[in-house]
Parts: sequence; structure tokens; C-alpha cells
Amino acid sequence: MKNRLKVLRAERNWTQADLANALGVSRQTVNAIEKGKFDPSLPLAFKCARLFELQIEEIFEDDSV
Repeated sequence: MKNRLKVLRAERNWTQADLANALGVSRQTVNAIEKGKFDPSLPLAFKCARLFELQIEEIFEDDSV
């Protein structure tokens, strides 16, 4: 799954640890999601969307299409 987390995080000058703390996950989880090695759960995707005030589809994109 493609995502814009790294770009959105950088726009706010947040570290991976900052984003992880805001989402209640580990920095390793944020790193894995940003690199596309891990797809977030639906509740975590909703948390990201609320945090960045965007729709889920504006952050995550299904790359299997």
C-alpha cells in the first residue's frame, strides 16, 4: 500500500518518533508503514486521517490495482 505519511510528517517537521507518539505506536511501526513494509490496521489508518485532518484515501492508496 502506497502512502504519503513521510511527506505529511516532513511538512510538519515531525520525526518518526513524534508521529509514533501521536498515534500511540512504535517508531518502528511508523518506519515500516512509511516504507510500505506494513499496512496499518483500519483503526490506525483512521487515527492518521484524523491527525492530519485528511480523508484516509488522501493518505493511503491501494497499489494492487
